[in-house]
Amino acid sequence: DRDFADFSQEIGLASLGASDEDVQKLAWCYWHSVEFGLCREGGKNKAYGAGLLSSFGELEYACSDDCPGGEGGKPPEIKEWDPAVAAHQEFPITTYQPVYFLAESLQDAKAKMRRFCEDLPRPFFAQHNAQNDTVHIDRPVRRAVGCPNP
Repeated sequence: DRDFADFSQEIGLASLGASDEDVQKLAWCYWHSVEFGLCREGGKNKAYGAGLLSSFGELEYACSDDCPGGEGGKPPEIKEWDPAVAAHQEFPITTYQPVYFLAESLQDAKAKMRRFCEDLPRPFFAQHNAQNDTVHIDRPVRRAVGCPNP
């Protein structure tokens, strides 16, 4: 899916030149979207995250109205997709997620992620050009001392 690929690429491009703290925020956004994201389709919550799609039990837990499982039988918390919130939302890696983020669509998720990424302070901004499959950097970048040449 083109929107899904663009969404994932948006996060990767934003990490170029980002601080370690901002890379951490992007990684947590990735977790809550590309791995465990939900979006609305036909009035229902649908999974688009790979982590959800690879686990039938968690997929049912996250998307079912009757909540078949989870920690203590409690339903998960579903929050509106907001990268600024997702960037700080802790998560377990060995149990079902207690919190999922729901976007109105993949286009909505991508647009919100792009706005979030544009606000991250970076020494340059990278953007993919799909027509010629190149990455454009908006200003000259100097190679750090000690970095090998390609």
